[in-house]
Amino acid sequence: MSVAAIIIAIVVLIIIANGVRIINQYERGVVFRLGKVREGVKQPGLRLIIPIIDRMRKVSMQIITLPVDSQKIITKDNVSIDVSAVAYYQVVDPIKSVVEIQNVVSATYQIAQTTVRNIVGQSALDEVLSETTAINEKIKLVLEAATEKWGVLVSTVEVKDIQLPDTMQRAMAKQAEAEREKRAKVIAAEGEQLSAAKLGEAADIIAAHPIALQLRNLQVLSDIAVEKNSTIVFPAQFMDTVKSIKDFMSKEQ
Repeated sequence: MSVAAIIIAIVVLIIIANGVRIINQYERGVVFRLGKVREGVKQPGLRLIIPIIDRMRKVSMQIITLPVDSQKIITKDNVSIDVSAVAYYQVVDPIKSVVEIQNVVSATYQIAQTTVRNIVGQSALDEVLSETTAINEKIKLVLEAATEKWGVLVSTVEVKDIQLPDTMQRAMAKQAEAEREKRAKVIAAEGEQLSAAKLGEAADIIAAHPIALQLRNLQVLSDIAVEKNSTIVFPAQFMDTVKSIKDFMSKEQ
């Protein structure tokens, strides 16, 4: 084999080696031929391109976790809070993610940060604390509309942490304490109402049967006598009561 043939073979091998690309399972390849995107996306595996003429960009198709750093936001009722969030997105159109936007990760982060600030700022503090699910859904819808043209799908957005000023935390603690005291007083008043109703029923029964009151007195004395450390003095009227009870019992028999 001549030297020229050897040189040509080496050049061909170098060209072929420079044109070999390996695409991982979680990636897709976008090929530019002379600056123009070729139709079709390169699938995972061993792929060949023409050196110098073709240029390949690999795009990850994995779901990306995008933390949105804490930022100060003024709510609708003029309360300053610190809010952080997290978003999960995935590239669904590799060509758009390469052609339509310069840096899809940075752009998605910036639009997510801005959207969190706008949506939370349009809500009152009570809504931010109690309706986080609705706020997350609003942020997600705005991000979906903004990133769709970039070939990005936002799957989930969650408000991760909300930090309140110390003065607001103390005010909310006082409010919660007052609410608990109000409930305790309402429950106590309801108990007094039920107790008064039962006492009224008992009074009606005693009025209809006077002897019942005397029996109640005897029961109280019996309870006192259990302790065996008390001296009980019976008034003269009580002896009449005992006689009345005996008469009542004899009649019943």
